[in-house]
Amino acid sequence: MGGVDAQPIDFETWYLASHSRLLVGSLLLVTGDLDLTRDAVDEACTRAFAQWEKVRLMESPMGWTFRVALNVTRRRQRRATMERKLLRREAPAPFVPPPGSEAWDVVARLPVRQRTAVVLRHVADLTQEEIATAMGITRNTVASTLADAHDRLRVLLTDAEVERRDA
Repeated sequence: MGGVDAQPIDFETWYLASHSRLLVGSLLLVTGDLDLTRDAVDEACTRAFAQWEKVRLMESPMGWTFRVALNVTRRRQRRATMERKLLRREAPAPFVPPPGSEAWDVVARLPVRQRTAVVLRHVADLTQEEIATAMGITRNTVASTLADAHDRLRVLLTDAEVERRDA
């Protein structure tokens, strides 16, 4: 299809005839990784489309596109190998134990916004300005959210204390 002696074809016709059966099917046999293959073929076809006026006149548009897809897979495989090597070299992150389970059970009962603000303030030790930035809200909203959360925690902790005494 295409080529020097052949009548140049439009991209859509070529793509429909080539994509699944030839490009994906062939490259999959080379890589053995369907996700990698699909991504690489899609990128190669995008490049072929962008340069179609030149590619369609090549002796083998399919060969050129397959070569591009193969190069993409090789580059991504090399990058993944390098990332794995680098990750093995890094020291593991220190284990940070979660807050005490009883306290966390009470905090976990807060609405999401209040819980987030409490965790950022009392666990991450962020200022109200930093919390506002992290949560995408104003500093005044952080202050009122924390005040509401502290009020709710007071009620929840009092109720928990009463339940323990009554038990």
